[in-house]
Amino acid sequence: MFAKVLSFGVLGLKGFPVTVEADTGTGLPCFDLVGLPDNAVKESKERVRSALKNSGFTYPVSRITINLAPADIRKTGPVYDLPVLLAVLSASGQINKISPDHAFIGELSLDGNLRPVNGVLPMVLSAIGNGIKHIFLPSENAVEAACVEEITVYPCDNVLQIVEHLSVKRVKITPTSTTVFTTNYHPDNLNFSDVHGQLEARRALEISASGGHNVLMIGAPGTGKSMLAKRMPSILPPLTRTEAIEITKIYSVAGILERGRGIVPTRPFRSPHHSVSSVGLSGGGAIPHPGEISLAHRGVLFLDELPEFHRDALEILRQPLEDGQLTVSRANSSVTFPCDFMLITAMNPCHCGFYGHPTKKCSCSQSNIERYLQKISGPLLDRIDMHVEVNPVEYEDISTETGGECSEDILKRVLHARNIQLKRFAGTQVTCNAQIPNSILRSVCACTPAAEKLLKSAFDKLGLSARGYGRILKVSRTIADISGSSLIELEHIAEALQYRNLDKKYWRA
Repeated sequence: MFAKVLSFGVLGLKGFPVTVEADTGTGLPCFDLVGLPDNAVKESKERVRSALKNSGFTYPVSRITINLAPADIRKTGPVYDLPVLLAVLSASGQINKISPDHAFIGELSLDGNLRPVNGVLPMVLSAIGNGIKHIFLPSENAVEAACVEEITVYPCDNVLQIVEHLSVKRVKITPTSTTVFTTNYHPDNLNFSDVHGQLEARRALEISASGGHNVLMIGAPGTGKSMLAKRMPSILPPLTRTEAIEITKIYSVAGILERGRGIVPTRPFRSPHHSVSSVGLSGGGAIPHPGEISLAHRGVLFLDELPEFHRDALEILRQPLEDGQLTVSRANSSVTFPCDFMLITAMNPCHCGFYGHPTKKCSCSQSNIERYLQKISGPLLDRIDMHVEVNPVEYEDISTETGGECSEDILKRVLHARNIQLKRFAGTQVTCNAQIPNSILRSVCACTPAAEKLLKSAFDKLGLSARGYGRILKVSRTIADISGSSLIELEHIAEALQYRNLDKKYWRA
């Protein structure tokens, strides 16, 4: 007999339908699995055999052929265990044919229980697009799947529960309610009120959060660079539901979404160690998986001790910083991962960390200092909008009982500036000033005559590149938005220019 059951797979961040076809016929008993399966899929026949027997069903003593269609796309992972088992039961006449608007995903244990799988959210979104009305999956994946509407999600614990629900209806599986989306402003309760002093750095990070700009902080050890960066998520705008679903898809495919949890409620903050490889940063592998820059999508990627990262890993950042996405190409497939993130970096000015320190003497030779700084290439430095020097904290600042301004007050100004930008770019894909395309740069960043004159003078004296010119204009536009000005004025350009001077001080001294 012949039977088929619908399931879904994941390629990159996109789900695709997989039809599990089963045929039981005469011949020597065997179990053939075709349709370009990987090793994890091939092993499913052993899990299916044991799960059938231990759930009280009869394993067919016949020739069993399973085809995973379409056969030109490689199938990966244990997600097809459940539909394969149901297809075998249907083909052997132990259950009725399954409705074509039902879909099934899940890994089997040997006793017939269901284990959670990765990539559920992209598969459910694909199921909706393919007209599926009901989807059955492991209970631990149900909250994640219920992030979207237009489909009924059935959380299941074991095979017997599903079979009884589909056939004699003795056990009714209660559908999971749609997950309510809520945001969280302050992950880990980190607040800028903990930071003493550092007014210049705090101002730079506020501008960065208001316009989505990249930042490089350079300073001696212990000046608070990491402390400032870790509090960056507390002044970023809350996620929209669309952004949260984008992030959840990435985390689900990567297998790092917390089990039993729905939509990711906060903007990501990723801080990989400087020993991370280029593949770990960009993503890849035989089966392409998202890397750190994709896991930071819609959030912050913090690279501490920037010169200590491998040079090839740092250079990978150049194209994603411009395009907001990264394509990983392999022999069998080409996958594009989104990576629209804010890059926050921190570094010492030399190996010992005290080059240019007002009180401590640097022990590095000039050649060693230059060699250390040259680990950061010019093209990468040019893509970082703001360069900030973080000076040692004064005793008067650090000895006070109260810190600086709290994150809640800074966030109000950030949200005001972001709302101005959302109105300005309404109807486009642009959400903040850092994303302004060159085609509308001059019309959006209109300057007063005095500001235009200063910018022209700086362009000639500082030898700015075309990219550097554009980034100064974008930062100026953000500063103007914070102050509520429709035009970019002289003081806005002047402040933006001061965030491009450190590369001249350190890298071209």
